[in-house]
Amino acid sequence: MKTDLSERLFAFAVGSLKFIRKLPDTAECKVIKYQLAKSSTSSGANYEESQAGSSKAEFNNKVRISLREMKESNYWLRIVKAIIKDEIPLRDLDWLIIESKELENILGSIAQKTRK
Repeated sequence: MKTDLSERLFAFAVGSLKFIRKLPDTAECKVIKYQLAKSSTSSGANYEESQAGSSKAEFNNKVRISLREMKESNYWLRIVKAIIKDEIPLRDLDWLIIESKELENILGSIAQKTRK
């Protein structure tokens, strides 16, 4: 059964991929598109893998990777906002930034609780 967190991570990844399509094809945006596509999808994929972990250590490792990838996604989104905020619709970008921070907090809480 899918969890709410799994669904949120999936929606974030899809939202990020759709948002990437709106970015211009400049040299710097090509790098951002590639990095954001990788990190936003990797966070959810690693969380999904954590749900099938064969041990607590494996679960912890996958959740920590998911957290790192979400932190990276938030970083790239903030860069986009800083460099091209006048060229794209901010509503989608603002939602992605807020959601990435919320997901980061949730994953961080899980990682901290399972570490003990």
